[in-house]
Amino acid sequence: MLYPNNIKKRSTKITNYSNRGMDLEYLIEQANEYYIENDIAYIYKKPTPIGVTKVAYGSKGKRIQDGFYKTPSTLDFNGLYKGYYVEFDAKVTQNKTSFPISNIHEHQIKHIRNILKHKGIVFLIILMNDKYFLLMGNTFLNFLDTEERKSIPYEFLENNAYEIKLSLKGLDYLPVLNKIIGG
Repeated sequence: MLYPNNIKKRSTKITNYSNRGMDLEYLIEQANEYYIENDIAYIYKKPTPIGVTKVAYGSKGKRIQDGFYKTPSTLDFNGLYKGYYVEFDAKVTQNKTSFPISNIHEHQIKHIRNILKHKGIVFLIILMNDKYFLLMGNTFLNFLDTEERKSIPYEFLENNAYEIKLSLKGLDYLPVLNKIIGG
């Protein structure tokens, strides 16, 4: 780019991946609000357990200035639907050909196994190639246990996950879940 006096400056794009899932979480939270308001389901975003080490007091009240994560977070959302305990996580990838398994932490995989062991419903909602997929926990674990890949191919999601459609309610995932549980 040329600036006055023919000074050349390069623009460097800074990529921040920390909040790329926020749009997806917002769409899920919109649907969850609709479900709660219409007495369909009670599913909430779980707060991350934080230990506060420094607080500032101001005209607007207390504000956390410093803290730490007490324990690793498990999955983002949990609640009840038709008498079932439901827990899931929202994941986003920019990769066009596969979903990196490294996006799911080891403690989350262990948590998915535990939810299934206790007969809960657990799944991942994955945004990839502008499509929203609901991948059941048992399908995910089966892939993990039988494949040696470090990523889930896009074709696997197309063939083994359920596509979720956007609606005025947000990311309306319960119709898909309803089909799975047979309701």
